[in-house]
Amino acid sequence: MAGSAPTISFFNSSSLYCNRAFENFKPSRTFDKRFSFTCFSSKKKQLGFMDQILDYIEGGPKLRKWYGAPDILSKDGIETAENEAPEEDEVKDAVLVTDGDNEIGQMIILSLIVKRIRVKALVKDKRVAMEAFGTYVESMAGDTKDKAFLKKALRGVRAVICPNEGFLYNLESWKGIQHVILLSQLSVYRGSTGIQAVINSNARKLAEQDENLVKASGVPYSIIRTGVLKDTPGGQQGFCFEEGSAAKGSLSKEDASFICVEALDNIPVKGLVFEVINGGEKVSDWKKCFATLMDMSSGEA
Repeated sequence: MAGSAPTISFFNSSSLYCNRAFENFKPSRTFDKRFSFTCFSSKKKQLGFMDQILDYIEGGPKLRKWYGAPDILSKDGIETAENEAPEEDEVKDAVLVTDGDNEIGQMIILSLIVKRIRVKALVKDKRVAMEAFGTYVESMAGDTKDKAFLKKALRGVRAVICPNEGFLYNLESWKGIQHVILLSQLSVYRGSTGIQAVINSNARKLAEQDENLVKASGVPYSIIRTGVLKDTPGGQQGFCFEEGSAAKGSLSKEDASFICVEALDNIPVKGLVFEVINGGEKVSDWKKCFATLMDMSSGEA
């Protein structure tokens, strides 16, 4: 509905639970103006995952220090630039999310915050992102076709997560990047027919372009080919990883973002390409699941 705030719901997962010590904090008013959240919790009276995340963001300097978030603000409320160390000496510990305005991108960002991972995100409006995520995210706004901007965005980055198509085309140097995770709907685009095929033609070109670029980069990559992405609650269904399934099935956006974050700690030697939709297979051990997928994938699909 026009003018209404988007709804983002998160699901139960051991990796997403937060410290119960923060249950008495109140939710963020600033963030609630932009988003409506539906939270799922294992305990009826326990504060939901998203409410706890909002508390962290608005928890103040003392809590930020505990949580490990940067606390560097300029007078106008925008974070100041860090002292840039020589490139050869810089610590590469950040994860770059290439679209912080994208709904799945935002889900990925919040999951990374919970894991206490340093997050950088490309956004359209830096101030809006600052109001939404506080100092937990190094938000960067600029032209991705600008080499200087891209170089700055990639400083300190060890992994890149692309929640949609089109970013990798502008990437000329892959130096220092240890893992690229690409969420792709190429199987869906290839399987579309008639007017839908025409509508998806540009997205298909971008998806094919991104997949080819990441395969030729020499950087370990994980290409996650999903079915149609839907606004359904995550964590309530299992999965199906069968070849050819993505062209016919669908996947919850929440589940898609969750798999992207799980892929971070499961780096293939060269490359991993797999399809996934919601199905009947329950996954309790994602490390084992990724190991199985790597054994099955040639990385050249």
